[in-house]
Amino acid sequence: MRQPTPAGIRREVEAAEQRIRPHVRTTALEPSAPLSGQSGARVFLKLEHQQLTGSFKVRGALSKVLSLTDRDRREVVAASTGNHALAVAHALSLTGRQGTVYLPGEVAAGKLEALRRAGVPFRQFGRDPVDAERRARREAEEEGKIYLSPYNDPQVIGGQGTVGVEILRQLPEVDAVFVAVGGGGLISGIAAWLKQHRPAVRIVGCLPENSPVMFESVRAGRIVDIPCRPTLSDATAGGLEAGAITFELCRALVDDYRLVSEEEIASAMRLLQRDHGLRVEGAAAVAVAAFLQDPAPDRDQNVVLLLCGGNVGSG
Repeated sequence: MRQPTPAGIRREVEAAEQRIRPHVRTTALEPSAPLSGQSGARVFLKLEHQQLTGSFKVRGALSKVLSLTDRDRREVVAASTGNHALAVAHALSLTGRQGTVYLPGEVAAGKLEALRRAGVPFRQFGRDPVDAERRARREAEEEGKIYLSPYNDPQVIGGQGTVGVEILRQLPEVDAVFVAVGGGGLISGIAAWLKQHRPAVRIVGCLPENSPVMFESVRAGRIVDIPCRPTLSDATAGGLEAGAITFELCRALVDDYRLVSEEEIASAMRLLQRDHGLRVEGAAAVAVAAFLQDPAPDRDQNVVLLLCGGNVGSG
């Protein structure tokens, strides 16, 4: 796959915005008095956990599926830890297409049950999300199907970047955005858009200590294969595909990275439930936990913490 430039991704975001806008929610940007008072920043929560299917993933899945021509009715095959699978199921239902989703062997029970209710066929393969991705890609190549990556696809990244379009409309003077990072599609799309329209914005990638693959890859200057431990942030867990286009985008566009412990993630989940009445999954709390590690650089700034999903594993 040809490596897209940030300008190329911005064009994908523009196209996705036109393509998916009638089919997705504009999620609220809610000020957080507790986090603002605690940090000295003006903190806003982007409630993407209230998006259709419970996460931002539906934006990318719809962007990709709606970009396919009506003449191309090949089946779709995808790989996911859960949220992308739910998004793909929604996109297939909306367009009347057929498809299958591969998942790793260990997937949160709540997400499996939601996928069963969605009615899309799924198969579990391997232990790591990368194993499921490789199997899905192989099936697509061998059987002539369309592979729908959770992050390694320009149209998918463009769809995720529409979150950035909304943030800029809702808060034109945004100074910093904290985003959970797994494969890097969400942060790549958001950063490509915001950096063009507000160059001084600071983009912070937030990862669990137990699965810091993108961070370690950027630090090494190449995609690395490192063991990952179980994490509450299961939606960001796992490795990166060889040649993932998000790697170079993250190197170019993300200003800073922060790693958070499992205890910090759990504490942030409790804070959001207690102070805001928001029940989010671990990946959504990663951005809040990362911000709370050191809010000093963002004092008196407009800060957005992206709550990327609400499909709690135990739900």
